[in-house]
Amino acid sequence: MKKTEITLRIGTTEDFFDRLRDHAEKLDRGEILPPGITITFEDPEDLLEVLTSERVRLLRHVKGKSKQISVLATGLNRDVRAVSRDVSLLEKAGLLRTSYRSNPGHGRMKIVESVAQEYRLVANL
Repeated sequence: MKKTEITLRIGTTEDFFDRLRDHAEKLDRGEILPPGITITFEDPEDLLEVLTSERVRLLRHVKGKSKQISVLATGLNRDVRAVSRDVSLLEKAGLLRTSYRSNPGHGRMKIVESVAQEYRLVANL
């Protein structure tokens, strides 16, 4: 996995366009932008709906490793259905990715992996 960083931040639409202009100016000068993904929430409450304490634990547990949902649930001492719901929400937010692998004699298993090696939270209230 490439060393990718995901930054979660709180900001306005104006902040978003300021960052976009800054990136465009750097590209016009021939500078190379560091790889990374920024996800911006306008409302801090929206961010906190995505990043509950259990979901942060899940992100830490998956970081750098691919794991089956049942293995994650066992490692986190949580119900498999609850972990599955959290994985789905974090995948929709762009923080995790899932895939299916063959599980001989048992069908398929869902594998969870992190999208980034580092997650940064930037919040100015």
